[in-house]
Amino acid sequence: MPDLALSPTAPNRHRLLWPAMATMLVIGWSSGFVGIRFANEEASVFLLLFWRTLLSGVILLPFALAFGPRLSLRVVLSQIAFGVMAVFLYLGGFALAIEQRVPTGLVALISDLLPLAIAALSQPVLGERLSGRQWLGTAVAVAGVLIVSFDSLTVGVAPLWAYGLTVGSMLIFAFASVLHKGRSELHIPVHQGLCIQTLTGAALFGLCALVAGDGLAPPLTRDFALGMAWLVLIATFATYSVYYTSLRLFPVAKVSAAIYLSPPVTMLWAWALFAEPLTPAMFAGLAVTLAGVWLTSRT
Repeated sequence: MPDLALSPTAPNRHRLLWPAMATMLVIGWSSGFVGIRFANEEASVFLLLFWRTLLSGVILLPFALAFGPRLSLRVVLSQIAFGVMAVFLYLGGFALAIEQRVPTGLVALISDLLPLAIAALSQPVLGERLSGRQWLGTAVAVAGVLIVSFDSLTVGVAPLWAYGLTVGSMLIFAFASVLHKGRSELHIPVHQGLCIQTLTGAALFGLCALVAGDGLAPPLTRDFALGMAWLVLIATFATYSVYYTSLRLFPVAKVSAAIYLSPPVTMLWAWALFAEPLTPAMFAGLAVTLAGVWLTSRT
């Protein structure tokens, strides 16, 4: 499995590269809903995340050992720390918030504001300054996300700390994304980095599942197996690979802006696979979000 990093001049030579990668990123990012929808009825959130990350890491392990440079202890420890942030704290934080009865619509909305946090962090940490047009595009995209999510928003009765957990999880992933862009030791071949990160997540999620009394045995059902296949192959391998590669090639705020399209595309997945209804507000929100992403991503 080759290193997915490209030369710095590649984006200038291939004008269609970013639209193609942004499309793959949005499809993959939004598809996580499908795998969770299949598997969530069969297992607790920590057991689900344990098997998602364990299978991902085990599949990648032989490729990580056979292909790519020899990794120093410093690089491995950096990848482990990144896995704690980008896999365990990010995915686990949202999962725990939902388990504490924070409404799913509110969790999804906070998660989908990730690009806004990344845009705010990219200037002080990386020196990537957004133009006035890009900030306008960000505001328009956020408005589109709010339109799409409005019907599903409720406050709920979860403890106060659980609401803070959703915001904290989003901010942690935003910081991890900016960190990945700025630290050279994180720029190893994608399959090696993702292997270390997912195995780190598997160890921590497995410990959480044991503490919660869920055990580690997977449900032997068709829906759980289908959900795992979807989460591993599409939501993990395809999505994270495209995301990390995009961060190496393009400004971090530009990459993250594509994620604003995740909510409306998720609703299209739900309509196509689970016959969930589409509303005029969803299409209006999609149009507004597209305009905002276009303004933010334009060069």
